[in-house]
Amino acid sequence: MNVTDVQNLAEHIRAQIAKAIIGQKDTIDLMLVSLFAGGHILLEGPPGTAKTYLAQCFASATSLKFGRIQFTPDLMPGDLLGTNLFNFQTNEFSLIKGPVFCDLLLADEINRTPPKTQAALLEAMQERQITIDGKSFNLGARFTVIATQNPIEQQGTYPLPEAQLDRFLFKHNLGYPNRDEEIEIVTRHGTKTGSQTAKSLGIKSVVSAKDLNAAIAVTSNVRLTEDVILYVVDLVRATRENPLFETGASPRAAAMLAAAARAKATLDGRDFVIPDDVKSIALPALRHRVILSPVAEIEGRSADELIRDIIEQTEAPR
Repeated sequence: MNVTDVQNLAEHIRAQIAKAIIGQKDTIDLMLVSLFAGGHILLEGPPGTAKTYLAQCFASATSLKFGRIQFTPDLMPGDLLGTNLFNFQTNEFSLIKGPVFCDLLLADEINRTPPKTQAALLEAMQERQITIDGKSFNLGARFTVIATQNPIEQQGTYPLPEAQLDRFLFKHNLGYPNRDEEIEIVTRHGTKTGSQTAKSLGIKSVVSAKDLNAAIAVTSNVRLTEDVILYVVDLVRATRENPLFETGASPRAAAMLAAAARAKATLDGRDFVIPDDVKSIALPALRHRVILSPVAEIEGRSADELIRDIIEQTEAPR
């Protein structure tokens, strides 16, 4: 498999998702970059913007085993991971696996559950394994989290801690569709209440596990020159040197940004990374990894605004 094959593979995935989802091109592109870079993605947007539906369709098109957790205030860590229960017939404990045992996990409304339950995903997201009663269980190399949260509601929500946010490759803000897209949504899906399933809309798997592994191998071999590496490092370090940020992005952010740039180059049909690849994904890769200073908050500045300034001001290699 080569770069062109991976690009064609991504087009097949987009075509399947388009059977159900109208618009959301930027969101789907970032999900594809996450898939090929081996990262997790946090989708934030108002209700009714197809965040959950998009994750379901994405899983159906990629043959990934899908799991879903609806986060609620009373959810416990064992509800995610699973638990050992005593079997009276065998006089032994047996593991009842939780929904985290999958390839693509939809963590729906992740900010609705308390921190102790959110933290149950930390090991899974970082090491792709979990520990139950002192025993480790491997989740597989393709384990990916697509988390959603609603930016509007504040009551009954628990903001994700910085350590967990840092484990997401991207945080993407979804907006409402434009007028033409909304007309198409109503025309196509306005015949009845409730969402149709991916299966009923004819979404088929177009990527086997073997193809996905081969595509990721191609992505990891995309050339990243020293000039581009320095550019990535300078961007990330600039967030730490800016006095309007109380905390800047971590070294993990730089490594993940470089991996994502490789995936972006692959999806664009190139076997080498250019500065524009880094620029195009720097905002969603960094916006959730910084904390504004009190001065910036008083001035009404936003993290997105400041990161855009850094991208414009950091000299890119020619």
